[in-house]
Amino acid sequence: MNLYSLVRPALFSLDPETAHDVTLKLLQVAYLSGLSKFLYPALPDKPVTLMGLEFKNPVGLAAGLDKNGAYIDALSALGFGFIEIGTVTPRPQPGNPKPRLFRLPKQRAIINRMGFNNKGVDSLLERLGRSRYRGVIGINIGKNFDTPIGQATDDYLFGLRKAYAAASYITINISSPNTKNLRQLQQGDDIKNLLQALKQEQLKLQKQHSKYTPLVLKIAPDLTPEDIIRIAALLLQFEMDGVIATNTTIAREGIAGHPLADEAGGLSGAPVKDAATAVVKGLAGELNGKLPIIAAGGIMSVEDALEKLAVGASLIQLYSGLIYQGPGLVADIVRSL
Repeated sequence: MNLYSLVRPALFSLDPETAHDVTLKLLQVAYLSGLSKFLYPALPDKPVTLMGLEFKNPVGLAAGLDKNGAYIDALSALGFGFIEIGTVTPRPQPGNPKPRLFRLPKQRAIINRMGFNNKGVDSLLERLGRSRYRGVIGINIGKNFDTPIGQATDDYLFGLRKAYAAASYITINISSPNTKNLRQLQQGDDIKNLLQALKQEQLKLQKQHSKYTPLVLKIAPDLTPEDIIRIAALLLQFEMDGVIATNTTIAREGIAGHPLADEAGGLSGAPVKDAATAVVKGLAGELNGKLPIIAAGGIMSVEDALEKLAVGASLIQLYSGLIYQGPGLVADIVRSL
């Protein structure tokens, strides 16, 4: 029995958002007291080089767990090969009204409608600057909730300019279901105009900073095969550097009949696994190795991680799996590779 299995019942007795905050604070205490090195012994390096970056291992932390970059060092002690912080917006915002986070333990699932609650990009960069972590760090950027969808590109360009120098790579989040109309940016001319503007700005910033920071697009699991073909073509056309598949789902098939099934928000955890895997597989077929796929969604075990890698992912990211299995999942997956 691992330590997390003893602690989890107490954490699960708390409101989910409170438990989230308590868990991060406990990890911080363990790190600052030096306990982390005993609780989470060093893992063997399993290096992967992609997008011009060297990842210590292919197992990363997904965005959303540390939105403000406040716990980077404590989280890095768990053995992640890379860490993604955010989603961060140009201006601070409180997110959606509470309650906005729900656990479904039997289904090993989470519903969230957090709504990009964060302290803003300047605060995140200040915290990142104080961090000791020197591994690969992704910064996930989004738009403020009150920025009209027609002006969303302005928010993404603002975030890109701010985060460019500090980030190892930058993720463009256009797939959260919790900001009104955001997923519209995956469609038609909206996605073309956004990717074109971001690519042009990336090349300007490359000259300005004498540094190339890769751009990665994060997409939804609720895409048709035709959507996947179209998005893959645009990723290649606009020379994006990578893609994250996937965000949370608005589908409810995996939890049909559950009392919380009608709660608005994105569903993550075990029920999104198959949809996310299908998107990874579809993208891999279209991209043909021309740019890397980072798999996220329903990775709850070593077997789930290996499945994502087998269908075409180069890297994986964890979130809900950590909530249900605990931090030991990172080490289990790394050692299995």
